[in-house]
Amino acid sequence: MNHLKRIFPLIALATLVVAALAPGLAAAQSENPMSRPVRFLKPEVVSVRHHDPNAWIQGLLLHDGVFYESTGRYGESTLRAVDPETGEVQQQIELPEEYFAEGLALVDDRLIQLTWKENVAFVYDRATFEQIGTFEYEGEGWGLCYDGEILYMTDGTPFISLRNPETFELIFSGAVTLQGQPVGNLNELECVGDHLYANVWQTDYILQIDKTNGVVVGVIDASGLLTEQERAGLAAGAVLNGIAYDPENDVFLITGKLWPKLFEVRFVEQER
Repeated sequence: MNHLKRIFPLIALATLVVAALAPGLAAAQSENPMSRPVRFLKPEVVSVRHHDPNAWIQGLLLHDGVFYESTGRYGESTLRAVDPETGEVQQQIELPEEYFAEGLALVDDRLIQLTWKENVAFVYDRATFEQIGTFEYEGEGWGLCYDGEILYMTDGTPFISLRNPETFELIFSGAVTLQGQPVGNLNELECVGDHLYANVWQTDYILQIDKTNGVVVGVIDASGLLTEQERAGLAAGAVLNGIAYDPENDVFLITGKLWPKLFEVRFVEQER
């Protein structure tokens, strides 16, 4: 279990390791509300698809058979619609070079795209990509998802902000915790049922988070998706990032910054 230390370099993992390995710990954990059982999962690959190797993916969502992507970097940031089967870009607009695009969410027929340090979110008409508004916010923008009622936003800290989808007004901010300890570097988000799925920046891990209390209930190790040879060919910073959920087929679609592949997967428990 030592490899998990890469996610949480600043906290002790003793409790987590014991939770994974020691029999009968669940009963002991139930006595401590800050200590919850954690499932360890891995992605089971259903299919592999082509993805644009030049796309610095920051936000990814699937709607009506179309991928909507937010790609980052100054001077290269875009909003695009992509064929999920072929990876072909069907529609695209470029952001002004002074903006670094980040997370993306769909609210009704409006796409909301965060920016990294510019304290502004752009609002677009989904069909035309016409910019129809902006929202302002304090701090950095990283990941964004919408569960049909509330927007959830990350900023690289252990905190997730809950925001009004109509006004972007901050409703609440709460910490994400694993075994009672805060977890930082939360990045791209996907809202699925009672859970949030969050990439942990600069790692191969995705966290499954109970959205009612911020407690991590699952850790997904996606380190086996790319081969060592494929990883060696990637540029610096080309890390796992991008989670979309396909409710029709009950699968996830995940990729990374500058990854040439997109993986259709199911998350299954790891054998221990």
